[in-house]
Amino acid sequence: MELRQLRYFVTVAKTLNFSEAAKSLFITQGTLSQQIKQLEDELGSELFVRSSHKVSLTEAGAEMLPLAQNTLEDSAECFQRITDLKKGVSGTLNIGLTTSFRGILNNALKIYLKEYPNVKLQIVYHSIGELISMLKEHEIDFFIAFKSAVLYDEIDTFPLVDSELCAVMSKDHPLAGRETLTLQELERQRIILPSSGLQSRKAFDRFVDADTSSLNICVEINNPHGIIKLVHSTNLIAIMSSLATYYDPTLVAIPIEGMRRKMVGCVHTLKGSYVKKSSRLFFEVLNRTT
Repeated sequence: MELRQLRYFVTVAKTLNFSEAAKSLFITQGTLSQQIKQLEDELGSELFVRSSHKVSLTEAGAEMLPLAQNTLEDSAECFQRITDLKKGVSGTLNIGLTTSFRGILNNALKIYLKEYPNVKLQIVYHSIGELISMLKEHEIDFFIAFKSAVLYDEIDTFPLVDSELCAVMSKDHPLAGRETLTLQELERQRIILPSSGLQSRKAFDRFVDADTSSLNICVEINNPHGIIKLVHSTNLIAIMSSLATYYDPTLVAIPIEGMRRKMVGCVHTLKGSYVKKSSRLFFEVLNRTT
């Protein structure tokens, strides 16, 4: 039994499609079928039920899947630990984040890329739900997002930066000099809100008991970066995290009176997994720059 065969088996088990699995593995379908057949012969059990219409796992295949996944994860961790011991900082670091943390990431990247030029970075932006799934599947090494109201047993969360829900506007806006704003004052303004489902929107909905009918909501956008671009080009006010103004001197974030809930930006890692050296060094840079 070879690790390569286990990887092939896991890929087919996830897709339940030999053609699709072969494409993702960059091998021919014939080679993939041959390797799976060799694995089945060695085990003395069929792992898949094949028909002209679909592929499904046998009882033996379903039993083997988590064992094969654990073996591949242990192998990858072993390789990473030895690589960290033998070499300086190199390899690939896979980072996930929600778009609210674009500014914080970019600021850290300037330093990290200069100090550790041999590390290749793979960066993806997704919703927190998608990032959690990617972390569990070992597709990313860690992700940066607001602390979730839902606790996940499989994930460790480390606070990185505090923020609060604010009225974000251009520094040229007539209200830009205010220290705080009331919800009643915001009712007289044209407002941009994050779309339903985003963490900042969830926080605001809790604040107003999910009743936004008194606000003059002109736009809802599901991307904080898109909200910022619109604030730059209009006289609208966005209700969002104060993180939006961290590295943008053309914007101001004014606290909303009565809004007590902090939004904590965190680094999220998979509980019990090995944190490679390049990740640990990135955490250090993040702490230095936030």
